[in-house]
Amino acid sequence: MRRLLLASLFAVACRPTADRPSAPSPAHRIVSLAPSSTELLFALGAGHQVVGRTTWCRYPPAALQVPDVGDGLNPNIEAIAARQPDLVVLYRSPMNETAAAQLRRLGIASVTLAQDRLEDIASAARDLGRRTGREAAGDSIAGAIEALLGKAPPAAIARLAFVVWDNPPMVIGAGSYLDQVATLAGGSNVFHDLGAASATVSIETIATRNPDVILVLSDSTALPSYSRRPEWRAIRAVREGRFIMLPADLFGRPSPTAPTAVAVLRRALEGLARR
Repeated sequence: MRRLLLASLFAVACRPTADRPSAPSPAHRIVSLAPSSTELLFALGAGHQVVGRTTWCRYPPAALQVPDVGDGLNPNIEAIAARQPDLVVLYRSPMNETAAAQLRRLGIASVTLAQDRLEDIASAARDLGRRTGREAAGDSIAGAIEALLGKAPPAAIARLAFVVWDNPPMVIGAGSYLDQVATLAGGSNVFHDLGAASATVSIETIATRNPDVILVLSDSTALPSYSRRPEWRAIRAVREGRFIMLPADLFGRPSPTAPTAVAVLRRALEGLARR
């Protein structure tokens, strides 16, 4: 669970910004410091241009063959520079602002990409497509995401809550791509009124909002351990065992596979509604 939570935190970023010096076009040696960026680079067909990744960049499986330069939360500039990159893809954080300045002093170009919302994936696909010489692939990925977002959301068939951490309870709000995926799949996030990507709430608050189902990002099909704790059983969905376990490879970060994620969640919600 901790790995999934940390990976999801990499998704919280800002609009694309580039730091001087500029990278060659196309970039040939890329270090990616966010799981979403790493997946997107491979989806563009530029996986062979990725020469460094974070510990949390584990998808697609081929990414595991790329050298690990650290956890990415506090970039190891020495390890990054050792990969001799001509472009470093960063997520936005105070520590990465410092990292970008250090890279600039070393003459290494960097770019910060927004990757918190689905529309950010479309923008990032075009940006990285251009930077890697794969404009057509970038346009194709962006077009699929934009087509998904252009569809009218279906009527909601279930009220749901994403619980991404249990102690203290942390839920997903409207600022996250997961809220978008839920809406497009026919779900209604009971914490949609929270503008942030995620927020800490009490068990009592979850119980009061009374979701029909709890959504959990997990590599396992087993119910989360907290489902057996007495305090959590104050929530009706927990008492009734109404959980949907979402595979991390598909739901763990904003991704070009968002249309597939929407379809998978839609089927799960329809199955739940028939119970």
